[in-house]
Amino acid sequence: MLKRISFGLSRELWLVVLGIFLNYLGYGAVLPFEIIYLHDGRGFSLGVAGLVVGLITGAAVVVSPLAGPLIDRFGARFTTTGAGVALAAGYAGLAFAHSPLQAFVAAALAGIGNGALNPSQSTLLAALASPEVRHRVTAVSRVASNAGIGLGSALGGLVAGFGLNGFILLFLANAITYLIYVFVLVAVVRKEIRPEPIAGGYAVVLRDRAFMHLALVNIAIIGVGWGVFTWLLPPYAETQIGLSTQLIGLLLLANAVTVVVAQVPVARFAEGRRRVLMMALGASLFVLACLLVVAAGGSARLAYPLLTAASVLVAIGECFYTTALMPLVADLAPVSLRGRYMAAIGLSWWVGLALAPTFGTQTLSHAPAGTFLGAGMIAAIAAISVLALERRLPDDARLTPRPQGIAVTDSAD
Repeated sequence: MLKRISFGLSRELWLVVLGIFLNYLGYGAVLPFEIIYLHDGRGFSLGVAGLVVGLITGAAVVVSPLAGPLIDRFGARFTTTGAGVALAAGYAGLAFAHSPLQAFVAAALAGIGNGALNPSQSTLLAALASPEVRHRVTAVSRVASNAGIGLGSALGGLVAGFGLNGFILLFLANAITYLIYVFVLVAVVRKEIRPEPIAGGYAVVLRDRAFMHLALVNIAIIGVGWGVFTWLLPPYAETQIGLSTQLIGLLLLANAVTVVVAQVPVARFAEGRRRVLMMALGASLFVLACLLVVAAGGSARLAYPLLTAASVLVAIGECFYTTALMPLVADLAPVSLRGRYMAAIGLSWWVGLALAPTFGTQTLSHAPAGTFLGAGMIAAIAAISVLALERRLPDDARLTPRPQGIAVTDSAD
C-alpha cells in the first residue's frame, strides 16, 4: 500500500519534487509580469523591458551546453545548487533594479542559472531514480512544475494588483523559493555525483546517431507542441476569433490542469510499451490539435469549444511525449556523459521554442490557417521520424520499463 501511494519513488525523490514545486510556484508568480513590472513599475520602455527579459532566455541558450561538462565533472547536485543560487541572486537583483544596467546584470545572472538548472536538474532526477521508475519521476516532476506555475500565476495576479510594492514582493518571493530548493538539495541529496570521466566529451554526443536523430525530432515537436501553442495560439484566438484575454487565459489554464490530471495515468499507461510509439502518439495529438484550431477559425459558434479541446489535446500530447523523452535520453547516455546529453537535449528544446515564434509570427498575420496547417504538417513528419528512430535504439532502451519489485536509489551515486 505504501509503495502504491509513493508511486515507487524514494522519500528523497519526493522531497526533491516538493522543492521543484516550490521553485515553480515562485517562478509562476513572476513569469506573466516580468515585462509589465519593468515597464510599469520601473519606467523602462517596452523595448528595453523586452530586451531584459529576452536576455534571461538568451543567456540560458548560451549557458545550457556549457553546463554539461560542469555536471559531468562536479556532479548534478553541485551544478543544480549553483544554478539555484544564481537564479535567486538574479531575481532578487531584478526586484531592486532601478536602471536598465542593473536589470541587465540581474537578468544575465538569472539566465545563467536558468541555463544550468534544466540539464542539471534532469540529470539529478535520472541519477536518483533507477531506470525502472525514471518515467514516473518525469511524470511527478511535471505535475509539480505545472501545478506550481498554475497556482503561482493565480497568486501572482493577486499580489501584482498592489503595484510596485507587489511586484517587488513577487520577485523577492521567487528568489526565496530558489533558495528553499537549494536548501532541500543540500539537506536531502547528501552524496555528490562524481562519475569517472571518459574521453571525447561532446564529440561522443555528436557521434551518437540515435541521440542526434532524437534531438532533431525534438526541435520540431517542441516547436509545435510548446512553441506554437504558447506564443501563436493566443494572438490567433484574439485577432481571428475575437476572444477576450480572460477566455484565452482559461485556455492556458485548461492545458495546465490537464497535465496535472493526466500525466501520472499516462506514465502508468506507457509502462511496457514502445517509447517511440508514445512519442509519436504525442506528436499526432499535436497534429489533431492544429486541425481543431483551423476549424475554430471557420465556426464562430464552435470556436471556443474547439480551442478548448485543442488545448486539452496538446496537454495530453505533452504527457505522452515527455513520459518517454528524458528517460530515453538517460538510457542512451553513458553515465559519465549524462550531463552533456541532458544539456544537448535541453539546447534542442530551447531551439524549438525560439524557432516557433520567430517564424510563426511572420506567417500568422498573412496566413493564419496556413500557419497552423504548416505546424500540423511538421508535427506529422516528426511523428513518422520518431517511429523510424526505433531501429537505431538499443534493445534495452526501446520500452518504458514496467516496474515489478520496485527498487529506487536513495543517493546520487
